[in-house]
Formats: sequence, C-alpha cells, structure tokens
Amino acid sequence: MKLQIIWLALVLIAVEANAVKQGKNVTIPALIVFGDSIMETGNNNNLPTLLKCNFPPYGKDYPGGFATGRFSDGKVPSNLITEKLGLAKTLPAYMNPYLKPEDLLKGSVISVWDQLIYFKEYISKIKRYFGEEKAKDILEHSFFLVVSSSNDLAHTYLAQAHRYDRTSYANFLADSAVHFVRELYKLGARKIGVFSAVPVGCVPLQRTVFGGFFTKACNQPLNNMAKQFNARLFPTLDSLDKELDGVIIYINVYDTLFDMIQHPKKYGFEVADR
Repeated sequence: MKLQIIWLALVLIAVEANAVKQGKNVTIPALIVFGDSIMETGNNNNLPTLLKCNFPPYGKDYPGGFATGRFSDGKVPSNLITEKLGLAKTLPAYMNPYLKPEDLLKGSVISVWDQLIYFKEYISKIKRYFGEEKAKDILEHSFFLVVSSSNDLAHTYLAQAHRYDRTSYANFLADSAVHFVRELYKLGARKIGVFSAVPVGCVPLQRTVFGGFFTKACNQPLNNMAKQFNARLFPTLDSLDKELDGVIIYINVYDTLFDMIQHPKKYGFEVADR
C-alpha cells in the first residue's frame, strides 16, 4: 500500500504542479502513457516478443485472479494513477483487439514499440469517432506520461557496448527521451510528465546474475547508468519546459525506490534483496 501511495503522490504532485503553473483548475480528461514494462497493461500480448507475462503467477492478485499481460501480480502504476484521477478502474492497452471507441476517451497505454506511429493512429481514431474538437480537447488537456529508460538500460546496452561507453549510452538514451517529448509536443501534447530511470540494477534479474551467489547485491554499474541518465534528463527537460508552451515535468522516482530497497522495513516490507 505504501508503494502505491508513493507512486500516486509523485504523479499527482506533477499534475498539481501543472495546474498551479497554468493558474487555474484543470480537469484531466484522459491519461495517455508511453511506457515500458513498468506501465505495461497488455500490449505485449499482441506483439512478437519473447517477453510475455500472460501466464501464472502474474495476475494472481489482479481482479479475477488471471494474468492480463501486466508485469505484476496485480495492478501496475498506470492503473493506480488512472483510478486516483477518477478516469477509470483500469487503463486499457492500446493494442487490445477488443478495445472499444469509447475506451479511447479515458486514455491508453501505448507500447514503446513504434509508439509515435500508434499515437498518430490513436489521434486519428478519436477524430474519426468523436470529431476534431474532441481530439483537440484531449490533446490539450490530457496528461501524458513517458516511461522509457529502464528496459533500454537493462537489456540493450551490451549490444551497443562496441559503440558507446556506459556514460555515453545513458546520455544517448536521455537525449532520445527528450527528442520523443519534442515529437509528442509537435503532435499536440501540452502536459507531459517524464519519469526518471529507476534503480534498474536492483531488479531481481540483475541481482541474480550480477549480484553474487550469497549477497545478491545490486548491479552498481547499471545503477550508475540510471543515475547518469537522470542527471542528463532533468536539466534538459527543465530547459525544454522553459522553451515551449505547456508543461513538461520531470518525475523523480529513483531516490524514493532506492531508499525503499535500502530500508525496506521503513516502508512496511520484509524482503528487498531477491
């Protein structure tokens, strides 16, 4: 529960900061998430990837107790944020073949695979089903969340190690994230929150493979890459926020999550090293 509260607090602070900056109360009509596996709500069920999570024990604590394509035993942050904003009980995966037109109005989770292509398609569907004015309203007033670094840091660096050292690759990913935000802005998004990288070196896979047989320590070089990504991302986004109309917010989740990993009992957890 405390973890849920922290995730929600970080995002809702960002939404509140957005409203304060605009000097008015703003209703958020939709939440649109561009996410990696942290936010995934089932797009991977319909993608040609080996990384699936539509089987037990995934989903055992989700309503109904079945796996939905979320990398979790229950809900993921995009679900929790959507509920707290009062938009819906769940945020649908954009690539769900059973998605109804009205489901689009509350937003969606769009996979990192060709995500701008899918977003353009999403806008076209809104225009087709509900008209130009509705599409304009959603673009101007919805809150967009971008979560894109963790999978790249954890899984793609080794394939690029011949081209980049760790610092250069983290900087490259941060610059790519900022470029993505610019492209979102060009398509009409005006309220954008960008998540920092998480302590990806502390996830179970990294601890198991690189943490030592007995200690299961975090993969510190990978955490250092995440911190470098954040150090590059934050000031660049801040400059972009000052350059463009609208609101662009950096959401720091690294420090809170790392503190939870280092001091789990403070947050009500017993185990944080597996």
